[in-house]
Parts: sequence; structure tokens; C-alpha cells
Amino acid sequence: MQTTPDGRPVPPAHAGERAMLEAWLDFHRATLALKCSGLEDDQVRLAAASPSSMTLLGLVQHMAEVERNWFQRVFAGQDVPPVFGESNLDGFTLQPERGLDEALAAWQAEVVRSRELIAEASLDDSGRLPEQEAGHVGDQGVSLRWIMVHMIEEYARHNGHADLIREQIDGTTGA
Repeated sequence: MQTTPDGRPVPPAHAGERAMLEAWLDFHRATLALKCSGLEDDQVRLAAASPSSMTLLGLVQHMAEVERNWFQRVFAGQDVPPVFGESNLDGFTLQPERGLDEALAAWQAEVVRSRELIAEASLDDSGRLPEQEAGHVGDQGVSLRWIMVHMIEEYARHNGHADLIREQIDGTTGA
């Protein structure tokens, strides 16, 4: 497997659909981790720019919740509580006692669980959206393929946010 100079896995130029989707999802997961690397706890709590309160720590927590929602709740149909509690449904709210190491561990555990749940599944297997979300998609059933493409999009969008936040913190750009 090829890697970028910073150690992220490079998605293959040619691969089957499943391998390609998994590789791009893993690339974006690694990008989020990279954006947080080398920072102190107080730095990952800094917001990008007013009026936004978005932080790198909040993004990690949010993506833990997104992983849980799409792979456990929607795809596997599991009834699992929010990762960071009922008062933090989207994961963005920071708690003074929860630092980056704890949030990264929770997020990584969700990624491991996501991989387990889809390991033997077909891209054509479907999960079930709650009625409210189904109205946005136009169908209550969504394929694993749809979920994986959505997850790549979700990470890519938030990695763009992470780029800006990281640049604001210490000037680091790129990746």
C-alpha cells in the first residue's frame, strides 16, 4: 500500500468498487486524525473563526457520532445511545473533562465497529433511515454503497473545516 509523506494510505488508482470506497473512506479518516496530531488539548478546543464554535475536538466527537449513526443505527438497525450522551446528539459540544485522547479513542472505536459491521456485507445491502431523514433522501432504505459515499462526503467536508481550524491554530496547511 502506498502512503503519502505524512503516512496516510493512498487510495489505489485502480480497484474494484468496494476496495475503492473503503480506501477513500480510510484516507479521509486518516486525514482527520492528521489534522489533530501534534496539538495540545487547549489548541483542539480553539474555534476557527467567530461566530463559528466548531473545533477540532468537536469535529472528532462529531465524526464518532456520525460513524455510529450511519453504520450501527442506520445500516445495522441497532438501537445504540449517542456516543457522548443524550445532551450532545451531534457530538460538537465540548466537555472540560474530555480531552483529545479520549475523543480520539471513542472515534477510533466507532471506526472499528463500523468496519466490523460491514465486513461481510454487500454494497447492495440496505439499512433503514428514520422517517424524518427518509424524507430528505426519498426512500427509507439506503444501500451500504450510498452510506459509504455519504461518509466519504461527510469526512471530506469536515476535513475542509479541519484545514481551516488547523491553519488558525498554528499555521499548518495542506493535506
